[in-house]
Amino acid sequence: MLRFESPWMFALLALLPLLLWWQRRRGGRPFLRFSSTEAAARATHTPRIAMLHLPTVLRYLALLLFIGALARPQMGFERVRDFSRGIAIEMVVDRSSSMGAEMRYLGLRSNRLEVVKKVFTDFVDGAGDLPGRPNDLVGMITFARFPDTVCPMTLSHATLRTLIESVKLVQDRDEDGTAIGDAVALAAARLRTAEETLKRKSGGTADYEIKSKIIIVLTDGENNAGERSVADAAELAQQWGVKVYVIGVGDDRALTTAFGVVNVPKRPGVDDAALRELAEQTGGIYRLATDSQSLIDVYKEIDELEKSEIEAVRYLDYRELFSPFALAGLCLIGLEALLRATFLRTIP
Repeated sequence: MLRFESPWMFALLALLPLLLWWQRRRGGRPFLRFSSTEAAARATHTPRIAMLHLPTVLRYLALLLFIGALARPQMGFERVRDFSRGIAIEMVVDRSSSMGAEMRYLGLRSNRLEVVKKVFTDFVDGAGDLPGRPNDLVGMITFARFPDTVCPMTLSHATLRTLIESVKLVQDRDEDGTAIGDAVALAAARLRTAEETLKRKSGGTADYEIKSKIIIVLTDGENNAGERSVADAAELAQQWGVKVYVIGVGDDRALTTAFGVVNVPKRPGVDDAALRELAEQTGGIYRLATDSQSLIDVYKEIDELEKSEIEAVRYLDYRELFSPFALAGLCLIGLEALLRATFLRTIP
């Protein structure tokens, strides 16, 4: 699509007929006197004689091109920009020793942490019944006695996938524990500054907007470590506009850990109540997952509740054509001068 940014410059076209009229009126063309025109009358018309007006034509064509260049011709090219409104997600995963308990995954037995890692990867990348979260900003925090940021929030899910694989069960007894409150508070703080983080990483040019912020907590225990209670963390998340989805993982059974076989007692009801209150207070949900399929079902439910949006914005990107017009005009002026000095030269 061709357009002219300064079309009013075409008003200069009105000067061209005036210029032509002025040149003809001025006359004054030099001449030579001959005693007789008989020889001229017998002369035949050659192609050279027929082209005598060509330099004048080239000059006016050049003036037309110069006026066109002054009108700023621009060629438009359609561009499509994808603008995403995604979800900022912090995954908060328990890696305490109790997550070493066995859990069914595709008919096989594995430990809870490995199942959680696998299903979480499918939740992000998409597999089976899970569509994936390609347009979401995802980060990961793990915790035992202390929370730890494994992966800052990122749109590069390949990096996240690599870091997920590095997550292991706690090996040091002094670091074992379940600091749910501290982990949720850390995740909420990360989400609070998610816009600033995204702007800094993209240089302020990201075609991305954070639609909502959520935390997904996966744990099989009760809050028994750390400085903050689950209630304190819920209050912070609610204050900062962060939803918390809580997934209780596994059932009660004896398990094999780095410290030998440990009998995990049944969690007291007050723990379930605290986790449920954490979710409901912030606008999320609390669910219990006893195997990989029930864990997938919870993720599917979250997928239905938290949807990203992609908008394709179409626009025209214009490229200036001043130079081609001006260059063509200069070429015609040069050709005119060359013809007047050589092939179409007149005497006098």
